[in-house]
Amino acid sequence: MIPFMKLAGSGNDFILIDNRRASIAATRLKRLAVQLCRRRWSVGADGLIVIESSSRADFKWRFFNADGSRAGFCGNGARCAARFAHVKKIARRHMVFETRVGLITAEVISSRGERVKVRMPNPKSLQLDMKIPIDGRKQTAHFVDTGVPHCVYVVDDLINADVNGLGSTTRNHRLFHPLGTNVCFINVLNTHRIRIRTYERGVEGETLACGTGSIAAVVIANKLGAVTSPVTVIPASGRPLSVSFMVEDGMYREVFLEGDARVIYDGHIRPDALD
Repeated sequence: MIPFMKLAGSGNDFILIDNRRASIAATRLKRLAVQLCRRRWSVGADGLIVIESSSRADFKWRFFNADGSRAGFCGNGARCAARFAHVKKIARRHMVFETRVGLITAEVISSRGERVKVRMPNPKSLQLDMKIPIDGRKQTAHFVDTGVPHCVYVVDDLINADVNGLGSTTRNHRLFHPLGTNVCFINVLNTHRIRIRTYERGVEGETLACGTGSIAAVVIANKLGAVTSPVTVIPASGRPLSVSFMVEDGMYREVFLEGDARVIYDGHIRPDALD
């Protein structure tokens, strides 16, 4: 039986496993992610986060999407990993952990520990006004890498946006081969408030929230002159995320993501969950 904890960050849910003793072989983790993240048949989650020992930081993580693929980073997952590490006494309130995009700093900031703030990777590869040919039409979109790639559509009607249809087509578009892209649909409410819906690769559908997508939405909206820091981002879950940033010489620095990271339950995974 494998001990685990289930956490949720603004609607993104994750399975967390402490594997610092390497009791689960690394070669088994991809398959384990697919087995455990199945909803109804197993624990069910948007992703699996495995905590390992690190010689450079408080800990190291391996992050797997629900389909078993590896992602460079995950904003809400990072906040849940920090909360998990604090609850399990792996790290103090201020911590540093190792990821595929480098060392990430995080802080458990509220008295009860349910709010976590993470310093995100600096956005890169920003491109405005891309013309994406889809079904004989050229869709105008924007692109930025916030630890993982995001294509962003600015829309007036977010409720009726074709998140799964256009999201899937864009995610798999040849322009983003071979890795694909996450796809965000955003509506700017005012200079400090955005609504967002996100189609996530690896989940292959809409999720209730996306941390790196929230950063992408804010960066694109700022570049278009629509918002200034700080910005409240309201995802499909309705649980807001706070994004702050600085711009120096046209580059985005000091990018922070803050929001809830709730411990849902913990327990043991039994063999039936892997069948």
